[in-house]
Amino acid sequence: MIINDLLSPGENEKYFMLGNEAAVRGVLEAGLSLAATYPGTPSSEIGDILFKIAKDANVYFEFSSNEKVAVEVASAAASSGLRTFSFMKHVGVNVAADSLMTSAYMGVEGSFLLLVADDPSTFSSQNEQDTRHFARQANIPIFEPSNPQEIKDFIIYAYDISDKFNTPVIVRTTTRVSHMRGIVETGKYTKNQITSGEFKNEGLHVPVPEIARTMHKNLVEKIKDIREVSNNSPLNKVIDKGSNIGIITSGGAYNYVADVVNKNNLNVNILKLGFSHPFPEELVKQFLIDNDEVLVVEEVDPINEMETLAVAGANNIDVKIHGKKDGMLPEIFEYTPDIISDALCELLSVDTDVIANTKSEIPLPSRPATLCSGCPHRASFYAARQAINSLNLDIESIHPSDIGCYTLGIAPPYNMANYLMSMGASVGTSCGFSKATEDQPIISFIGDSTFFHAGIPPLINAVHNKTKFTLVVLDNRITAMTGGQTNPGIPIDGMGDEAPAISIEALVKSIGVGFVETINPLNVNDMIDVYKKALDYDGVSVIIAKYPCNLINKKEIRARNYKVVVDNSKCVHCNKCIDQLACPSLNEINGEITINLDCNKCAVCIDVCPTGAIHKQE
Repeated sequence: MIINDLLSPGENEKYFMLGNEAAVRGVLEAGLSLAATYPGTPSSEIGDILFKIAKDANVYFEFSSNEKVAVEVASAAASSGLRTFSFMKHVGVNVAADSLMTSAYMGVEGSFLLLVADDPSTFSSQNEQDTRHFARQANIPIFEPSNPQEIKDFIIYAYDISDKFNTPVIVRTTTRVSHMRGIVETGKYTKNQITSGEFKNEGLHVPVPEIARTMHKNLVEKIKDIREVSNNSPLNKVIDKGSNIGIITSGGAYNYVADVVNKNNLNVNILKLGFSHPFPEELVKQFLIDNDEVLVVEEVDPINEMETLAVAGANNIDVKIHGKKDGMLPEIFEYTPDIISDALCELLSVDTDVIANTKSEIPLPSRPATLCSGCPHRASFYAARQAINSLNLDIESIHPSDIGCYTLGIAPPYNMANYLMSMGASVGTSCGFSKATEDQPIISFIGDSTFFHAGIPPLINAVHNKTKFTLVVLDNRITAMTGGQTNPGIPIDGMGDEAPAISIEALVKSIGVGFVETINPLNVNDMIDVYKKALDYDGVSVIIAKYPCNLINKKEIRARNYKVVVDNSKCVHCNKCIDQLACPSLNEINGEITINLDCNKCAVCIDVCPTGAIHKQE
C-alpha cells in the first residue's frame, strides 16, 4: 500500500496491508503520541513507516540505542499520561526485560503497548524463544492476532485494557503474521493532538522493597480482574460444529488450523484464543467439558497446552488433551498446513489420504545468505584472514562475532565467526577468551549500531580488566541488516531531523583504549597492515572499519565512472580472487575469470589480484 494512505482519516476504507503496516494504522487510530524502538526483524517495517510519517501524524518517534531504552522511554511517557508504543523482535525483550518487569509493578497513568514479533523457525534470529513466557513472568496481558485486520483491531482493544487497568500490555505477532498481507478495513483516524503530558508523583513509582511488595500484591489482584475480562472477551471465539473433538489454538497457528479444517470440511470445534493471558480458564473449562478429545495448536512452546492441562486437572474433567507434550505435534519450529493435516489424521483416526496434504516431493534449493557485492565487511574479513595466516600459527584463532550482516563471516573462506551469543556479546566473550587462553589470537567483530546497543559496557570491562584482543567495529554508517535505520552514530534522528552523531573513535579513546585506528576497509592492503599492528599490541586494540553500506551508498556507486574488468591474458589462475575474496560478482567460467554486471566496483579485487589482471577500465 501507499504509506500516506495510513494517514487517511476515512472510516470503513479497505486497504491491502502488510501485518506491520496494519500495526501502524492500529496505533494511529488508537491515538498514539509517542513511539520508541530498536529495529529487529520481523518488526522492522513498523519503525521504517513511523520514521516516514511521524511528523505528519504529529507523533514523536525515535530509534532508541537499544530495546531497554525504548521501553524506558515509552513507559515513562505513559506514566506522564500519554498513549505510547514500543516494538521489537522477541530477543529484544531479553534486553528490555529488566525495565519491562518493573513497569508492570509500577503500572502506567496513560497507556503503554509493547508489540513483540516472535520468529518461529529462526528465519532471522539466533533462537525462537516464546514471548508468552515473559507475559506470564511479568503478569502483563498478552494478545495474539492471526492476520493484519486482527493486528489493527487487537491493538485498539489492548490499549483500552491498558487504560482501564493502568497496565502495560503486549501484542504478540510472529514472522508469518507480521509479514502476511490481507484486506484491512480502517476505523476512524484523527491526527494526534496530544504531544505532552504531566507526571504526577501520586502513584507508586519507586520499587524499594517495602513498596515493591505492595506493588506485587496490587499486580496479582489486577491480573485476577483482567482474567474475568479475558473469559468474556470477544477476542476469544468458539467455532462450534457440534462435534466432540476440539482444537484450541492462537495467533498464526490458527491460520494453519483454519486452512486444513475448512479445506477438508472437518467436523471439529475450534476455540481461538486472541486474548491468551491471563488464560481464560472458565472459557477453556467449558470447552473441555464439551469435547472428549482436544488438540492444542500453538507456536512455539506448549504454554497454552500446559494451562489447558492444568484446567482439566483442577476441575477433574475427563478429556484427552493432545499437543506437543504427547508428541502429536512437533515441539520446535513454525507449523504448516501439512503438519496440522498429519496431526488431525491421528486425532480423527483416519488415513493420511483422507485429509488433503500439500507436501511436495521436490526439495527446495538451499539459498544461504551472502554478503552483497562490494560489501565493506568482505574486505574486512579478507584482510583479517590474511593477517592471521601471516602469523603461521599452529593453533586456531578465535573470532567472536555479533548480531548483524557480519555474522555471515562464519562462511568460508573467511571463517571469521566461531562464537556468537547475542547483541554486544562479541566484546564480552572476547574478555572471557582473553583470560582463558594464552596463545590464540582474538579478533572479534561488531557493527556500529550493535556497538551503541550493547558493546560499550563490555568494552569498558575489557579495558579495566586488562584484557588482550582486537575488536573490529564494522562502521557501515547504518543499521544495515534490518533495512537501513539510523543509529546514534548517524547525524539523523528518528524524526528525520539533524542530530548529534556520536563518534565511535572519540568514545573508544575516552574509556582508555590505547590502540585505535580508523580505516577504510576497501584499502585492503593497508587494512592488513593495521590488523598486524593491532594483533601485536599488548592490550585491547580497536579498529574502526569505516565505509558506508551499499544500501545507502548507491549515489557514490553510480558515480564511479569505470568498470572493473579482467585481462585473462595476464591471469595466472591463482584463483585468489575466487577462493579467498569470494565476491559473488566474480566467477570462473570455462577457465576464465569473469565479472558480473551486478558488480558495485568497490575495486577490492584489484588489490587482491597479484598480477594486475583485474583492473579499472574508464
